[in-house]
Amino acid sequence: MLLPARSNFFVYMKKRPPIVVILGSVDHGKTTLLDYIRKTNIADREAGGITQSIGSYEIEHNGEKITFIDTPGHAAFTKMRARGCYCADIGILMIAADDGIKPQTEESIKILRESKIPFIVAINKIDTPGANVEKIKNELIQKNVLLENYGGDVSFQEISAKTGKGVSDLLDLILLAAEVEELEYKPDGPVTGFILESKLDQRRGIIATAIITNGTLRKGETIGAGAAGGRVKALTDFLGRRIDSATASSPVQILGFESLPQIGDRLAPERISVSKEREKTDSLPLKDEPAVKIILRADVAGSLEALSETIQGLVQTLFESKDDYPKIYIIDEAVGDITDGDVKLAISTGALIVGFKTKTTKAAENLARGQKVRIINSGVIYDLIKTLEEDLEKLKQRAVAGKLEIMAIFGKKDGQQIIGGKISEGMIRNQTVLDIRRGDNIIGTGKIINLQQGKENAQTVESGKECGLLFDSKNNIKVGDVLIAH
Repeated sequence: MLLPARSNFFVYMKKRPPIVVILGSVDHGKTTLLDYIRKTNIADREAGGITQSIGSYEIEHNGEKITFIDTPGHAAFTKMRARGCYCADIGILMIAADDGIKPQTEESIKILRESKIPFIVAINKIDTPGANVEKIKNELIQKNVLLENYGGDVSFQEISAKTGKGVSDLLDLILLAAEVEELEYKPDGPVTGFILESKLDQRRGIIATAIITNGTLRKGETIGAGAAGGRVKALTDFLGRRIDSATASSPVQILGFESLPQIGDRLAPERISVSKEREKTDSLPLKDEPAVKIILRADVAGSLEALSETIQGLVQTLFESKDDYPKIYIIDEAVGDITDGDVKLAISTGALIVGFKTKTTKAAENLARGQKVRIINSGVIYDLIKTLEEDLEKLKQRAVAGKLEIMAIFGKKDGQQIIGGKISEGMIRNQTVLDIRRGDNIIGTGKIINLQQGKENAQTVESGKECGLLFDSKNNIKVGDVLIAH
């Protein structure tokens, strides 16, 4: 007697299509390759000509299905590339024959090695002026990527993603690698997979993009990913068509999560973990503190994560010392449109609002215009980063004129503090406003009411000299604080 399809006593294995991730540097042809394979024209529609989110697609070659994951090449999207790699079976390392190995190429090699998946090198743009395939092969040897016939076992294929030359052979290599891997799944086993992306659609609700790796996901079933859970209300395939079920290796969009699942979370029949709340700073920065304060909004969780990390890393790239200015505070970050609530938060904190591939509601626009709140909104990550770098450079030009290290606290006079210290840098002037730095943070400001060197009043005190001062500030100065003049 045949047992029911979902019987716990009979679970059979079935061949699973390979999941392939394409990695490489910006403008080396990853999306163009997928365009040729799918006979579409996604690359021309990408903002700025670059892929800025993970896309997943399914194609058929010689009667066999292959699922592709396209990842961004821009430096900001490191985690997204790694995430795509760790849920894939096979990797494709794209290198342009007229350009060579770039920093993102090296990073891709590192990610592929760490994920321990087999990969194929696709040397692209072989028909362009300046193409030098032998140079690419030699560069790979220097990076310890040894190709077949060059002392190693890494398969490679020379291609032109634009004309399609060599693409069919590349797909053959993918299917051959999949045969070696012996990829299988249990159609009636528990549903598993990975969340590639998630977003909040104002009309439909929370939508998650996932890759199924085992089982069959059906409408009406309960679903979980980390702390997020719900019931599947609707499923769509990678072309946006409504479907009733999705099987292993299928890219699918899921509608029905009650809260936003985290990218990288594993898909399961139920909630499987408790999420960790994002760490918050102990206190918000002062409104007038010399810093860039940002309220961040993005279209999807992956973009939000990438942009947040990139913004917080800008200071390290622009400033030689953490003692320099300014600091960056991300006051709040979330997936979704920019609303009047965001503008109100910006008004209270003195922050600017940064939106990546999001919309700004009419109410938010009107309030921001009336309150002179700055909103930077772009669909191209280069533009956002460039604008923020310009803001940081302007604050950087607010040069440090002098630093006073506090060595002693003598008491108070008429509510003002009597303190002593040593000038460690530059010069301090009487009757000037100074920033107060405690550790790595600016905690407030104050004004010198009277400056003395020895027991004499002074208008200035230079580097290396000790001084005393009567200081007016709402903050209580402590030994070890540094007062900074600009």
